[in-house]
Order: sequence, then structure tokens, then C-alpha cells
Amino acid sequence: MKYYLFFILSPFLYSSVIDNSFITKYEYGAMLYKNPRGVGCIKCHKNPKEKEIFAKYLDKGNIEKIITIPPISKLTYKKFAKVLRAKKNSSLIMPTYFLTTAELRSLYFYIKNIK
Repeated sequence: MKYYLFFILSPFLYSSVIDNSFITKYEYGAMLYKNPRGVGCIKCHKNPKEKEIFAKYLDKGNIEKIITIPPISKLTYKKFAKVLRAKKNSSLIMPTYFLTTAELRSLYFYIKNIK
């Protein structure tokens, strides 16, 4: 009987050590990366560790211009949060997101630890 009681209570005894949330910070960050209440990061940042070409066009002088997307996994948290909190007119490409600090931290954690 003692052993049965131990197995039943053991998750509660070690709950302060184990992450007992519904989803982990990494999983939550992955969900935000794919669909953060709007355009998902993955739409433009397919590989967050590499620089990508977003668009190419010819300017008025018929000179080819290339818009690139920097590797976001190399950003500091401060820069990452600043870009995501910027007003829409601050960036001509990056959409505006209204994420909480906890959401930003989870998203940043995911990007830094993506496999």
C-alpha cells in the first residue's frame, strides 16, 4: 500500500523540479513562430539561422535591388524585442506584432534553440 501511495504522490513531490506547465517554453515559442496572431515568422524567416532574400526588384534607374532578411537567431534579445515592438512606420517590411513580454521571451527562446 505504501508503494502505491508513493507512486500516486510522486508527481506532486517533485513538481517544483519538473516543468509541469501544459506546454514548455520551447513549444509555446514554436507555436508563436508559426502563427503569432497574424503573419507567422516562418512565412519570411524559413530558416532563422540564415540570411534570406525577401525580394528583388528594379529601381527607376533599372538597377536591381535586393531586400534581404537577416538571420534572426543572431540577434540579441534587446534588438529582437525592439524590432517586434516597433511601430508599423518604423519598418517598411516587418509587420507589427502585439506580443506580451512573456510571448517575446518564449519566441526568442525558441529561435535561439531551434534545431
